[in-house]
Amino acid sequence: MELFDRPSGGERALLVHLNIYHIDHQDLEEFRLLAQSAGAEIIDMITGSRQKPDAKLFVGKGKAEEIHQSVIHNDIDLVIFDHTLTPAQERNLERIFQCRVVDRTGLILDIFAQRARTFEGKLQVELAQLDHLSSRLVRGWTHLERQKGGIGLRGPGETQLETDRRLLQIRVGQLKERLNKVRQTRKQGRAARQKADIPTVSLVGYTNAGKSTLFNRLAESDVYVANQLFATLDPTLRRLEWQGLGPLVLADTVGFVRHLPHGLVESFRATLEETLEADLLLHVIDQSSPDRDEQIDAVEAVLNEIGAEVPILRVYNKIDMSGDAPLLHEGEPDVPDRVYVSARSGSGIDLLKQAVQQRLSVGKVSTFHLTLPISAGRLRSQLYRLGVIQHESILDNGAFELTITLSTPTLARILAEAQINPDEILPEEEAKLFRRTLEHFEQVKVERAQAHAQAMADESMIDEDALENPTQPTHPS
Repeated sequence: MELFDRPSGGERALLVHLNIYHIDHQDLEEFRLLAQSAGAEIIDMITGSRQKPDAKLFVGKGKAEEIHQSVIHNDIDLVIFDHTLTPAQERNLERIFQCRVVDRTGLILDIFAQRARTFEGKLQVELAQLDHLSSRLVRGWTHLERQKGGIGLRGPGETQLETDRRLLQIRVGQLKERLNKVRQTRKQGRAARQKADIPTVSLVGYTNAGKSTLFNRLAESDVYVANQLFATLDPTLRRLEWQGLGPLVLADTVGFVRHLPHGLVESFRATLEETLEADLLLHVIDQSSPDRDEQIDAVEAVLNEIGAEVPILRVYNKIDMSGDAPLLHEGEPDVPDRVYVSARSGSGIDLLKQAVQQRLSVGKVSTFHLTLPISAGRLRSQLYRLGVIQHESILDNGAFELTITLSTPTLARILAEAQINPDEILPEEEAKLFRRTLEHFEQVKVERAQAHAQAMADESMIDEDALENPTQPTHPS
């Protein structure tokens, strides 16, 4: 069998898409974008329909001959199928077409291999590629043997195929060991953030939904952005000060796609664990996409596959293209469930920040009026760092009058850490929000303490009166 070496430049590609009646229909435009993201030069596309895939060729014999004629006529280097092919089907099709055949899984893996930049990302992509190749060595690929050499590596009676498989298994074991170390490193980082009580918010969503653009808008960062699928692959984390919350870690993760290969999900588990350990997920959705609902289902399917049980806030992005207005919607009172924004124009970003604050604070953002003494300068500085002070004035005695917007639980936590009684700095109507309803036994205990304090006060007053007005002794005349 002839071997087909991969060219270094762009490849003349023929795309093949079939509508299989019992399989979900794929998006042709998304398929085209995937091929372009991989660097393919799309020459032609052939479509068709079948009741079910052919076991030998996936397509029928007539369709296979039609593809073969297009390969000859257009001088095609590569045929890309928008479906998952078995190794036998790939081998049979290559024998007919006399050129390389790549399925949807191989296409996505190729894009990931081009976009991986970090050490961790390259390890994860290589593991997924080797897992994909493990059942395809019968095609005659001997690159593993050529890289490591043959003499001294081949066991007694081993065929070339058995040698390649053994070398591949060794490499897979090495990659899994390294990825386990990466996972431990990430776990230590998450543990440090949890110990410091710093919440983590992760961006997830379909590829090209605008996650990186939104990330740049929120973090004032410069993560690579492009109108293409899987523009960013490696996870990015930024620590920032979030209004009303203080320190927060924002994470931008890899984008998802329909029918994402299971092996790829497993390989990227170390990266996706940032999603599992987050305090809140921002599910970024392309509001302008005609396939919006299908993309939402695809993302939720991957989240279910990795076992993510994290609160989700849906962020409908690209309203500048869909024509929608900025909006914050609450599924339950004081619990936002979706926000409509435009990451590119910045419209609705304030609503998104408010929604995140409410979800992480577990409470509605309210307005409070504080009167802080001069000695509470540290608390005043903390409120300024949180960015919650709306107005400030200074009284004649030097005290500060502040108007702030913050959730009740967050303000209660801050005052407790500063060891300040809310009754001392808040008006009566606002201070009562921080008074916990006491259990019966606690109420009895408080009443007894108050009665005891009153008795001690009365006794003290009697003693003072006795000292001030001592009884004069009577002397007999």
